[in-house]
Amino acid sequence: MSTLSAKERIIYQIYPKSFKDSNDDGIGDLKGITAELEYLKQLGVNTLWLNPIYVSPQIDNGYDVADYYQIDEKLGIMADFDELVTKAHALGLDIILDFVMNHTSDQHPWFQAALKDKDSEFRNCYLWHRGKNGGPPNNWGSFFGGSVWQKDPLDPDNYYFHLFAKEMPDLNWAEPKVQVEMLKIAKFWLEHGVDGFRLDAFIHIAKADFEQDMLAESAEPQIAEMFYANLPQVQVYLKEFIAQLHQIKPDIFILGEAASADIDLAVDYTTPPKESCDTVVTFRYFAEDKRQVEPDLPQIGQPVKLDIPGFKSNMLEWQKRLEGVSYPTLYWSNHDMPRILSRFAPKMGSKACAKMLATLMYLQRGIPCIYYGEELGMRSQTLGTVADFEDPQIVDFAKQAKKKGWRDSEILHKASQAHKMAARLPLPFDTTAYAGFSKVQPWKWSKDENVASIAEQMGDPDSVLNFYRQILQLKKQQIFIQGRFILENTSSELYVYRRVIDEHKQVLVICNLSEHEQRYPCGAFTKVLLSQNAKVSADQVKLAPYGSLILQK
Repeated sequence: MSTLSAKERIIYQIYPKSFKDSNDDGIGDLKGITAELEYLKQLGVNTLWLNPIYVSPQIDNGYDVADYYQIDEKLGIMADFDELVTKAHALGLDIILDFVMNHTSDQHPWFQAALKDKDSEFRNCYLWHRGKNGGPPNNWGSFFGGSVWQKDPLDPDNYYFHLFAKEMPDLNWAEPKVQVEMLKIAKFWLEHGVDGFRLDAFIHIAKADFEQDMLAESAEPQIAEMFYANLPQVQVYLKEFIAQLHQIKPDIFILGEAASADIDLAVDYTTPPKESCDTVVTFRYFAEDKRQVEPDLPQIGQPVKLDIPGFKSNMLEWQKRLEGVSYPTLYWSNHDMPRILSRFAPKMGSKACAKMLATLMYLQRGIPCIYYGEELGMRSQTLGTVADFEDPQIVDFAKQAKKKGWRDSEILHKASQAHKMAARLPLPFDTTAYAGFSKVQPWKWSKDENVASIAEQMGDPDSVLNFYRQILQLKKQQIFIQGRFILENTSSELYVYRRVIDEHKQVLVICNLSEHEQRYPCGAFTKVLLSQNAKVSADQVKLAPYGSLILQK
């Protein structure tokens, strides 16, 4: 039984292919993770979330699952996983797995059987529909570009549905067999000692009437989230699934990926009792400043800055609306977006900025979720070729940008600052040729000359790594777990909040989001808990660019 409650969790997200390579084939693996558990323990996290480790053709880096019951051979074998769980638990670290529940790979035995025989017992485990007017059933667009429909090899007038890549057909959750089989898969991994799941794309497991088009004058497929995201039936499927998981493991931890969910849906998805998620991840925190985006080029290849006033407003809404309901997930980066230091794009002082951003985010009310390498100040790195993005949408962006006169180097740099793949590069352990990740060139490589390795930062008391350790130690104090959150009304250059248990137990957190010196009155808050690039003089705080300060009454 886990001794951790949801509100006490500090999550560290591991992208297995890029964490540590133990057998020098250029790909990170389970043994590599096991070898670095002490590092993670010392960092101060207590829960490890692993991106998919199942057998996969790797069309979408593991989210296209061909066998849910086996480890992908590039990552190891089941004995390696069992060893990881055992050693993690011995150190007080829980393990949660990505649970891919919206779709499978087209190489999965269920879909292969469905493709070969219309009468297969697995045919109804997927979504099929007749075309219309000589084309697809409707004009809905896939998140990966193009239509959500792909022709059925057995019947050219019939189609199957894929919200992501065409090699990733969506499951039909209205089919009882799917619900039964998904529960079996979850039970299998619980029997192997996992402590919970991150439910991938769960908001998409219900779809609307396939006969309805999106209203649009364009002939191009249209993103149609209103018809395949957050439909009411999602909550019916979700509650039944989680309720059964709790019967198997009462203390299971459930992190839901609810990318497009608004605050009202987040409340619905996380409201106790047991048949809800403990917390959900939303992409709605990060308001975007798109003033520099060229409208006649695809946005996927163009970086956008963080809109600070919008971000503050969004965070305030999520903080206050979830108070008394659940704990929000606190994160800056993950495998589906550029790293925060690339999005925030400070012109100077990225080391100070990394520390300030950690202070700002993780001491708020909620559950920290730290993306591997963030604790070192890693940025998204410029990839070497368009092919490195593994995304046909970037190929299209590059062609259009080139027609507009963009240089190849400019295309690669801009796309790398905007695309998720450039945020998935190997973790640097030392200063050797491939940063101690591997002795051979990694599966994806672009050396970050501006980020010190773990070995270098370990011995530097002023490093980003050691600052993260201090922040996570503070996070374990009751005031940062249970205290109420109050965001102060300040200029957009400052982010200032209090954590409050009662009149006498309060902490003030002050963060400078600008590249200019800022001042702020601190009043009765006089005891310094942690300071970086900041000074207290009388009843006023002076913060250098990207400085931060934590004060107690």
